[in-house]
Amino acid sequence: VQLQASGGGLVQPGGSLRLSCAASGSIFRINLMGWYRQTPGKQREMVAQITSGGSTNYLDSVKGRFTISRDNAKNTVYLQLNSLKPDDTAVYYCNADAIVRGSGAWMNVWGQGTLVTVSS
Repeated sequence: VQLQASGGGLVQPGGSLRLSCAASGSIFRINLMGWYRQTPGKQREMVAQITSGGSTNYLDSVKGRFTISRDNAKNTVYLQLNSLKPDDTAVYYCNADAIVRGSGAWMNVWGQGTLVTVSS
């Protein structure tokens, strides 16, 4: 199972971006999907998570500005980033808990990261 993230870039403060992350491979089911971010010298932090049923959880500092969603048919998770601030600058990683088709094994998978830069 692999995750491919896209959608990062340079945006001015107050602007918006939409990140996407598609899972591929021998997937039976994906349970929790999420977005994390990391800046140099800091630990990776959870930004937003969403269950297969649509329940969500957010980092306090992004509540009301970021929205996580998913398309279970496409095994894809999205993160809409609005009202971006310079402090949101980071590499954003997607993550998923997946069950492998056939073996039934659980895998926790990370995407390759996509850089979001908020600057004027």
